[in-house]
Amino acid sequence: MSVERRLALRRKYLSLGLGELAAALVFAIVAAAFVTPRFSADSDAAALWSALIPLLIVLVQAGAYWLAARSWVEHGRMPAGWASTYRMFRVADAGMLATGLLGVIVWWPESVGARLVVLAVWTFGVLEYVNYFVVRLAYPISRWLTTVGQWRTPQLVQDLRG
Repeated sequence: MSVERRLALRRKYLSLGLGELAAALVFAIVAAAFVTPRFSADSDAAALWSALIPLLIVLVQAGAYWLAARSWVEHGRMPAGWASTYRMFRVADAGMLATGLLGVIVWWPESVGARLVVLAVWTFGVLEYVNYFVVRLAYPISRWLTTVGQWRTPQLVQDLRG
């Protein structure tokens, strides 16, 4: 791999990592400061956090992955410790998403608006999980329709296999 290509990937991974961490922070702040106070029932807030916590965990794990991957992009292989950790995350995250859905069902929101918000958050968490551990879903908007159907393997999964 050329030096220019490595540097470009390191910059891209830095951007992706910081972006995922920033997204997690923004979701948490918006939920705590703006969304939860508007809910009329405690069950609405419980359902929101049941949906949001797995999403936040997946986003933080993704951010950590991209930042850590900057160190091995030059060496070509994910270190065994990181690989073991992310293999565990792959299973644990699926369990957390299922548990989050169970929480959403148990604390089913009273208002239609809260239901839509909670289901959107939980669905986004599932999509993030799929994007990192199953099939790549994230592409530039200009080529998303033509590329997503190619069912490409996510970079994290490629690193786990490497």
